[in-house]
Amino acid sequence: MSQLLNILLVEDDAIEVMKFTRVLKGMGHNHKITEASNGEEALFALKDREVSTDIIVLDLNMPKINGLEFLNIIKNDNDLKYIPTVVLTTSNNHKDVAACYNNGVAGYFVKPLHYAEYEDNIKRMIGYWTKNEFLYQ
Repeated sequence: MSQLLNILLVEDDAIEVMKFTRVLKGMGHNHKITEASNGEEALFALKDREVSTDIIVLDLNMPKINGLEFLNIIKNDNDLKYIPTVVLTTSNNHKDVAACYNNGVAGYFVKPLHYAEYEDNIKRMIGYWTKNEFLYQ
């Protein structure tokens, strides 16, 4: 059983947003993507209960509220802490990886240089969450 996802994409780079959107459209699914260019915008989007969020895809290096700060805020919020959050970033710094997992991320992907590898990673990640029983409850 697969479901369409409501994805909150927290990414400040327009090219990265375009790549992510292109991969999802290429999968032939109509997942709803809500875009936020920083953690502050993402918090506003999460507090707006018009659309529930099934998964958050989070960059770390952003202005205003960065990814680690955002992650710390949502994981300490009883209404938001259970939303699966997957980090998609250029940082392969072990301190960032450890900090993210210590704050309860569901996954951590370093953005690869080659588009084909990026596409494969996104397809696997989205494929997993479309079938995950956690989201059906």
